[in-house]
Amino acid sequence: MKFRTLAIHSGNNPQDHLGAVMTPIYQTSTFAFRGVNRPGPFEYSRSGNPTRKVLETCLASLEGGTAGFAFATGMAAETTVLMMFEAGDTVLVHNDLYGGTHRLFESVLRGKKINARYVDLRDAGDAAFTEDVKAVWIESPTNPLMNLVDLEAVAAMAHRHGAIAICDNTFLTPYFQRPLDLGVDIVVHSTTKYINGHSDVVGGAVVVGDAALAEKIGFLQNAMGTCAGPQDCFLVLRGIKTLAVRMEEHNRNALAIARWLSGHSKVAAVLHPGLETHPQHALAQKQMRGYGGTFSFRLKGGQDAVFRMLENVHLFTVAESLGGVESLIEHPVTMTHASLPAEVLERMGITPDLIRISVGIEDIDDLLADLDAALAMVS
Repeated sequence: MKFRTLAIHSGNNPQDHLGAVMTPIYQTSTFAFRGVNRPGPFEYSRSGNPTRKVLETCLASLEGGTAGFAFATGMAAETTVLMMFEAGDTVLVHNDLYGGTHRLFESVLRGKKINARYVDLRDAGDAAFTEDVKAVWIESPTNPLMNLVDLEAVAAMAHRHGAIAICDNTFLTPYFQRPLDLGVDIVVHSTTKYINGHSDVVGGAVVVGDAALAEKIGFLQNAMGTCAGPQDCFLVLRGIKTLAVRMEEHNRNALAIARWLSGHSKVAAVLHPGLETHPQHALAQKQMRGYGGTFSFRLKGGQDAVFRMLENVHLFTVAESLGGVESLIEHPVTMTHASLPAEVLERMGITPDLIRISVGIEDIDDLLADLDAALAMVS
């Protein structure tokens, strides 16, 4: 079946749920045994729940994996994956990444001797893979600078050195990019974002292609209790049915706004891989089917200009997160990446003049008018 059909039907057979077309919310903590020492397919909702199972099956289908896992948050998904590693292990991490992931590595895992080594995976070679490296952690596109990593090349390099490749695919979703098809071993998502798409739930997901990795992740999900609850799984399943049509609209609107901003006199730079001016535009065309709805741009005038603009938007909502049907706008230095030390922000290139926008599916003329009016207030 094709993507749009899988998004609607994968994992759900109405006859398994008394004919319910939409998977019900199995809001129960425990399940009756069929008899003494005769458990049914589900025993306890931490270990497995019918609503969650349908979502996990659907996610695996969309990413082209063999097993999917749904988690309470995106960070719960990341933490569960990283608990596969032991003290003394090193994870190579692309040096431009989400602030919450950086905080997890530095404030939680480093104290447990699971070490992150930050490198630029756009040009890292085999020498980066020392004996202690067990995995490579990739965001592509990166948050918020929209840099790309050649997933196929980096995954192959990791495998040559006995390491696994992990990719955060939140920004593009499997509709626009399927890392497993490019050799990546584990795909991570914040389903809070585009996969759910309605700004009304937090969640995470992991999809793998290898049975041994699936067994490890499944054990950790159960042992750590990081799974998603049935209500949240229901909401994500509701959202995922329209993923394809939403992503097309996000992509179309965002690219139109990026092109418009590129010609604006008060904009210093636009960071969008769909633009021919993006230094990795060719790579984007090679490994992505589209560019998503989130990108960043820099304003002339620095932080003062940024704050002035943010004070004058009306249709764009000043808020963290991304991927909902409504348009959001934020200042990474003081919002999503505020937990990063100043020297790390500077090294990454996340500067006070940077704005990140998540373009929704509103009418493009209304979105452009809102940005135009806000920029007119910037001196």
